[in-house]
Amino acid sequence: MQSDPPNAAKAASFNQNSLAVSQSRAFAGAAFMVLGGVAFSLLNVVTQWLTMELAFPSASTAFWQYAFAFLFSLPFLRKAGLSAMRTNYPWRHVVRVVFAALGVEAWVSGLASVPIWQAIALVMTSPFFIILGARLFLGERVGPVRWAATAVGFAGAMIILQPWSDSFTWAALLPVLSALLWGASSLITKSLTGIEKPETITVWLLVLLTPINGGLALAAGFAVPTGAALALFLLAGLLTVVAQYLLTLAYASADAAYVQPFDDLKLPLNVLAGWLFFGYAPAGYFWLGAALILGSSLFIMRNEMRREREVA
Repeated sequence: MQSDPPNAAKAASFNQNSLAVSQSRAFAGAAFMVLGGVAFSLLNVVTQWLTMELAFPSASTAFWQYAFAFLFSLPFLRKAGLSAMRTNYPWRHVVRVVFAALGVEAWVSGLASVPIWQAIALVMTSPFFIILGARLFLGERVGPVRWAATAVGFAGAMIILQPWSDSFTWAALLPVLSALLWGASSLITKSLTGIEKPETITVWLLVLLTPINGGLALAAGFAVPTGAALALFLLAGLLTVVAQYLLTLAYASADAAYVQPFDDLKLPLNVLAGWLFFGYAPAGYFWLGAALILGSSLFIMRNEMRREREVA
């Protein structure tokens, strides 16, 4: 039985429009992720300048960064209205932000101790912690291929860390700890992107991070910025809002498995930033370890995309 020509034409037109929309959303997701990577690279430079060059305490650095970020988000919150804060999943937001806050503390402390290129490469082990978490806490099946890719990624991290060398310090593990904590936060974030608006996810993060980081800063000895430090914190707060929102938009625009590889561009971006602002030149072994981390991460993402297509 032949199709009715008008209906066939409508179907073809619908398919073409759907393809165009899909491609548009994919491009938007990739663009948001890349722009977010640029913003995070600049933020890392500012954070390391505060902690290394100006010797500002790490815990207070985390507090002031997100306190100013919250202030910058107030006009956005006013525009969005109180409805942006409404959610049926408050405890999921709370747990997510607690993990994120602890990850921030570990990350800022790490930037006070190790070069940007080393810190950013090690924090890129986060996808491997997400896989482990999905298996342990979400009951997802993790096949031998993903286990092998995860092992390769961690091997790359060990090459960069070199815990067997005399130059190794325990502070070098702080970016890995932040990757673990942010991986846990990302698992919850991904579960929220399908049921919450990007504005809600972003605002809850900013609202809760400030008091949590404030308590940690008080416990470590509170410091108040002045002069150049105050100006840098204002810049850090603005970059934090922009970067977080771009990241949320990226996941809301396209599938996580698609946009995640574009997030890997933060490695060369941060290496370039560290070289331009601090003169950091990665050692030769770094590139081998980074290649293993990047390669395994991209392999996992491509494998996830293929699995999703097969299911669809």
